[in-house]
Amino acid sequence: MSTHPTTTGDTTAAPSGTYAIGGDLPVVRLGYGTMQLTGEGVWGPPRDHDTAVAVLRRAVELGVTFFDTADSYGPVVAEQLLKEALHPYADDVVIATKAGLTRQGPGVWTPVGRPAYLRQQCEMSLRNLGVERIDLFQLHRIDPAVDLEDQVGELVALRDEGKIRHIGLSEVSVEQLEMAQAMAPIATVQNLYNLAHRDAQELLDFCEQHDIGFIPWFPLATGELSAEDGVLGAAAKDHDATPSQLALAWLLRRSPVMLPIPGTSSLDHLESNTAAAGIELTDEEYAALTALGD
Repeated sequence: MSTHPTTTGDTTAAPSGTYAIGGDLPVVRLGYGTMQLTGEGVWGPPRDHDTAVAVLRRAVELGVTFFDTADSYGPVVAEQLLKEALHPYADDVVIATKAGLTRQGPGVWTPVGRPAYLRQQCEMSLRNLGVERIDLFQLHRIDPAVDLEDQVGELVALRDEGKIRHIGLSEVSVEQLEMAQAMAPIATVQNLYNLAHRDAQELLDFCEQHDIGFIPWFPLATGELSAEDGVLGAAAKDHDATPSQLALAWLLRRSPVMLPIPGTSSLDHLESNTAAAGIELTDEEYAALTALGD
């Protein structure tokens, strides 16, 4: 296994390769998720505002072009941080946001998929991000109280009006994805997936077969996989890398449609995560890591 230095921050995300969302929107595969920039319980402002802005700007310097956010992170906080830090956006920066989860307090998330609400939140995200069109607009959760056709149908209307470019879904089954695809091209899905949690494997296989981007949220299981005494601890020591870096390298190797979005509020962790793009797993190492998580 070859690795780049993990402490100097001179490794960019570029070695992770690129993927074209929707066939026409290229991004560097190793992206960045903004959820951890907000306060405790994904509620309120960051503990250190200036560092949050610095992390976003450093991510761009490190070659990250794909940023994932949501109107519910804060709420509003993460989108506004992106605008403050990165606007006007570089030509290659792609921002994906989501709507469909409402917030009633720290750690509380309630799906709302009424068409008028999704439209309202799209308009708010356009304003909070400072863009005229959202590159990738994702339904954060399917609201079981609203017909899926009505929820996806509103996103189709927004796309046809030029307010969003591509449509994505989050936490869906293969059956739900196929139902949505019958109404419109679905560019990405975002489901829980990492080395230790592979319940979405069938969905990942479907995405790979149909060239749909797969965004694994909690790619590091929020610390579980990255603990030194965790499942990757011993393997990481053998290869002069951190457990988090191996977990990300495994995801990147797992599928060409995989778009990991590790998030952090720390500059050091950002640089360490980005260095995972430079880790090349051999077939034997990949198989061994896959077996570790079985």
